[in-house]
Formats: sequence, structure tokens, C-alpha cells
Amino acid sequence: MEDYSRYITIDPDQRSGRPCIRGMRITVYDVLGYLAAGDSVEEILKHFPMLTKEDIQACLAYAADAERKVSLTN
Repeated sequence: MEDYSRYITIDPDQRSGRPCIRGMRITVYDVLGYLAAGDSVEEILKHFPMLTKEDIQACLAYAADAERKVSLTN
């Protein structure tokens, strides 16, 4: 997924400005944490039925892009 901007929103008045999924209170960090803990995409979708597979892919794309940007500045 190249354009995650349709899925990831940043609002300074929501969750202290952390990147969230489609304006919801679920952050990219939350989703990445579940994935890192070993939860499958299917498990996350079961626990958060308002999310889509594309939302989770957007979180991964956002994290990859953030890491790339950090790597370029070092």
C-alpha cells in the first residue's frame, strides 16, 4: 500500500496527536503492538470489527514510511 493517507489521520486534539485509523481512537501504535505481540490480522479484526484489512495494511505502510524517513535523516 503506497498511499496510507486515506486511512491514517493525525489530529492534535485526539490521542495527543498520535496517528489514528480513520479518525477513530485506535492508533497505529495500538495495531502495531497487537501484531508485535503475535496477534494475526484476523484476530485483530475479530476484536475490532470496525477495522478493515486495509486499515491494518495502512498501519504497516505508515510504520515503514516513518522508519524510512528516520533512516534518511541519520
